[in-house]
Amino acid sequence: MKKKLTIWMFVCLFHVVSSITYAQANNAIQWISFEQLHDSLKVHPKKVFIDFYADWCAPCLKMDEIAFKDPKVIQKLNNDYYAVKMNVETTDTIVFGQQSFINKRANKRNPVHEIPLLLASRKDAPFTLPAMVLMDSKFNAQARYFQYLDAEQLLAILEKMP
Repeated sequence: MKKKLTIWMFVCLFHVVSSITYAQANNAIQWISFEQLHDSLKVHPKKVFIDFYADWCAPCLKMDEIAFKDPKVIQKLNNDYYAVKMNVETTDTIVFGQQSFINKRANKRNPVHEIPLLLASRKDAPFTLPAMVLMDSKFNAQARYFQYLDAEQLLAILEKMP
């Protein structure tokens, strides 16, 4: 009887720990790097959501607290997209595919890295934050947004993507 009780307690404890771990894993967006994205797209093509931000950007921080913590947004991004989050002021060299990208303006005012300038630039308009790029599974840009989006607005955009 003691042995059955011990086994039953072990099974219950395992179930509780597994549930907590699963819940924690699904309570946050599973952000990946550009390096991870390249490999992931080769193995399992999927749509891509890229969030460009800076530590000083108030709308970016607000999106982190509101839109990116919404359970529906988290579920949609984790299930249907590879989500990449990049600080535009990073001085890291980023290798994507066969190319290396750097921040050529690292020691200047407004040091925006090459990647956001390539992916989120607009003709006849300066680069602004927040900047989000949605891409198809072949890494072709489908839409770009340069504004604060609340959870409802972001979810509508994510669900609209083919």
